[in-house]
Amino acid sequence: MKCALVTGASRGIGRAVAIQLVKDLQLHILINYASNDAAALETKSLIEANGGTAELLKFKVENAEEVKNVLGEWINTHPDHQIEVLVNNAGITKDNLFPWVTESDWDQVIGISLKGMYNVTQAVIQKMLRSRKGRIINMASLSGLKGVPGQTNYSAAKGGMIAATKALSQEVAKRNITVNAVAPGFIASDMTSELDESELKKMVPANRFGQPEEVAHLVSFLASEKAAYITGEVININGGIYG
Repeated sequence: MKCALVTGASRGIGRAVAIQLVKDLQLHILINYASNDAAALETKSLIEANGGTAELLKFKVENAEEVKNVLGEWINTHPDHQIEVLVNNAGITKDNLFPWVTESDWDQVIGISLKGMYNVTQAVIQKMLRSRKGRIINMASLSGLKGVPGQTNYSAAKGGMIAATKALSQEVAKRNITVNAVAPGFIASDMTSELDESELKKMVPANRFGQPEEVAHLVSFLASEKAAYITGEVININGGIYG
C-alpha cells in the first residue's frame, strides 16, 4: 500500500494537505498529531468522506524516542506499506521580540519544526532509498526566507529547514527522491487566527490571506509524478510578497 505521512495533520494546512493527497493521488494517509485526539479523528473522518483511508499516529515529532516507538514500530510492522510521500508540516510559533524570547520558547519552536523534520525524515528515508522512490516536502515559511520581526525563533527554525532541504535534495536525487520546501505567507489557519488580518493583508499584493487548500494543491503537485524533475526548490505561496 502506498502511503503519505503528514505531520501536524489534525488541523489547518496539515489537514488540508492530507485531504488533497487523497483526492489527487489516492494515498493511504498516516495522520500524525501531538495531542488533539478529536481534531485528528475529524481529519480521518474528512478523508474517509472523500473516499480515502487513513489511520492515526500520535507522537511528538520533536521527541526522538516517541518517533522511534510509534513511527518506527509502524514501519517495522507494516513491511508491505511504503511511505512514498512525507510532508514535514508540524510546527508552532512562540512570537516575541528577541530580548524576551525564553530558552524554552526557542527550544520548542526549533525542536518541533527543525528537530522534528530530522527525526521523522530519518525514520522513513532508509526505506525510500531502498525502493528508489520518494517525495519529501518540508513546510517552511516566509519567515525562513526574509525574517520576520518578533519571530527570530521561528525564522531560525524555518531557515534551517530550507537549508536542510537544499542539502538533502542533492544527496538523494540519484535515488529518485525529491526534496522540496513550500514557503507559505499569511494563510488563514489556527496559527494566524490571532493576527489582525484586515491590517496585515495590506502587506500582500493579492490583498488577502491565502487558504490552507491553496497550499495543499501545491504540496500535492510536488508529491506527484508531474514534479519528478523538481528538487531542492523553495516555492513561495504568499500572494506576491517579495521574500
